[in-house]
Formats: sequence, structure tokens, C-alpha cells
Amino acid sequence: MLVRKALVASIFSIAAAVAFAHGDVVPQVVDVSTLKPLGDDMLENNPYTGDKEAIRVGSSAYNQNCARCHGLDVISGGISPDLRKMNAECDSFAGKKAKDQCKGEMDTYFRNSVLGGKVRGDRVYMPAFAGTLSQEAIWAIKAYVETRPAQ
Repeated sequence: MLVRKALVASIFSIAAAVAFAHGDVVPQVVDVSTLKPLGDDMLENNPYTGDKEAIRVGSSAYNQNCARCHGLDVISGGISPDLRKMNAECDSFAGKKAKDQCKGEMDTYFRNSVLGGKVRGDRVYMPAFAGTLSQEAIWAIKAYVETRPAQ
């Protein structure tokens, strides 16, 4: 009986830790010194798409700041949206112009979501990273996410 009570207590402790962990993320500063500086004006589109160094930096930045909720290797465990699917619809468009416009809209949505976070009422679904992540870090993370295939 004592073992059973200890097991039940352990299960509830783990469940509580998981429930309270989401949203309790301390943003980490990212070293972007190896990336081309982008200036102070926030860009609309990701200038680092396909850039190997940006993808390397973005992988580290993602693991430090995003993986806790969005999953390792950008594979969501169901807590948060699957970021691999962000550009999937864009790839379904036939014309290059339509694809590029869609991807530009996705870039802007991603940037704004990272900067402002996701809050409804008093519930923080994603912390705001404005003031913590530089423009270079945000676009490097997006460049990394773009390398992860949607499933």
C-alpha cells in the first residue's frame, strides 16, 4: 500500500511539473556574431533562408529557446503548434509569385509571433522574445525551422 501511494504521488508530481512548465520559459540570448548583421530596421522576409551558418546558429537558438514547447528537432509533442508546417501550404501553390507571397506572409507572422509572444487574457501560451532575441537570431531560427521537413 505504501508503494502504491508513493507511485501515485510521483505521478501527480510529474504531471504538475509538466502542466506548470509550459509558458515558464526564460528566454536565452543567442550569439549571432558569425552572421551578417541585418541592421536596426526589422525585415519583413527571412534573409537567411538556406544560409548554412544561419541554420547552424538557428539550430542552437531553437534548442535553447523553442524546443521546450515546440519539440526537439522541431517535432511538436502536441503542446505547441508544429512549426514544420508553417510553409507547407505555400509549397502547394503552383505559381512562384503566389509561393513567394505566401512565404513572405509566413515570415512576417513568425517574426511577429516571436517578438510579441502569444497571450490571451492572463494566459501566456508563448513568452515574448522582444528585447531578448535579435532580428538575426529570429531569422536564424526560422532558417533552421525551414530545414525540418513537414510530416
